Amino acid sequence: MSDAALLARVEALEGERAIRQLVARYFRICDDLGPDTPFTELGELFTPDAIWEGKGRYAKAFGHYDGREAIVAMIRSYCLPAPHFAMTAHFLTAENISLHGAEGTGEWMMLQTSDYADGRADLRSAHLTIQCQNDGGTWRISHFRTLNLFSRRVERWSDVAEIPVPQPCQTEPPA
Repeated sequence: MSDAALLARVEALEGERAIRQLVARYFRICDDLGPDTPFTELGELFTPDAIWEGKGRYAKAFGHYDGREAIVAMIRSYCLPAPHFAMTAHFLTAENISLHGAEGTGEWMMLQTSDYADGRADLRSAHLTIQCQNDGGTWRISHFRTLNLFSRRVERWSDVAEIPVPQPCQTEPPA
């Protein structure tokens, strides 16, 4: 393998890793929305002219946002003036990332569990298609699309029930 081919493979692996970390950081921020949310950092995850859009049932629920500021304002609305979520967690799987030079596209299946501040709870699944651009060595989201696959109301995900754990094993039988 030539040095150029090896370098191209390493750059592709590094690009895939950077996109994976970018998307993971986005969802870590979204899973912890509140008064201490780093909205400046959140905005920096997107290109200035990024698009964020819901598709299918999510088109009506979430809508379409053009530009970094509009995207951050939409996400900020989930925690200010009052928190929308009591708890939310996003789980990503079935990842597929492809790179084409300074652009990349990732697809994921997402599962989201949420308890809302008003006492409701649900389970949702979506197909994500996230386009990214390498902006001077920093990968940013340029187009975020989320397509709802299913949504289902459930009982609360998180409650005060004790977590059952086994008692420690004794190393010697009682005398």
